[in-house]
Amino acid sequence: MANAAGGTGESANVLCSRYGKKGTFIKLKKNFYILEQIWERYTQLEFFKIANFLQVPSYISCMSALSYYGITTQIQRNWYESISLRRSAKFEAKGTVFNYYKIRKEFYFGFLKEENFFIATREKAFLDAVYLHSFGKYPLDLSSIDVNSFDNETIVRLTEPYPQRTQQKIKEICRI
Repeated sequence: MANAAGGTGESANVLCSRYGKKGTFIKLKKNFYILEQIWERYTQLEFFKIANFLQVPSYISCMSALSYYGITTQIQRNWYESISLRRSAKFEAKGTVFNYYKIRKEFYFGFLKEENFFIATREKAFLDAVYLHSFGKYPLDLSSIDVNSFDNETIVRLTEPYPQRTQQKIKEICRI
């Protein structure tokens, strides 16, 4: 914004703050604004990109990714879940929620870049959800997930570094 306005970072912050108060910009977090007039036209994929930018590093996962892959009957509207290394956090704007769940570094894998955003593979998204659920940090509706759509060999391989509690839960759910 500073470059576009031809000023300093400080003047850009003041300008963004003023436009935010007028309703021209939507403030998602400190120094992160979106034009209000195009907010309603954003697609799911554009919100995935925004989710990746709001907290770096992060990737789309859990039910958001499973919904993207068509593996769950739950269609999440205006709700985007991501896995992060930094911290668990929640950002809200105009009825849209961006949720971040912190996981340990050794579990931060199993994602790919797709259409300019990072998203978990289908098996990793499921594993992230079960891992968080097994420790009471995530509500998981197992009845809405088609567990037959996962590659069991991939699931077994991905669960190796995870705690025994998570491994047992995965084996129970997938009948491995």
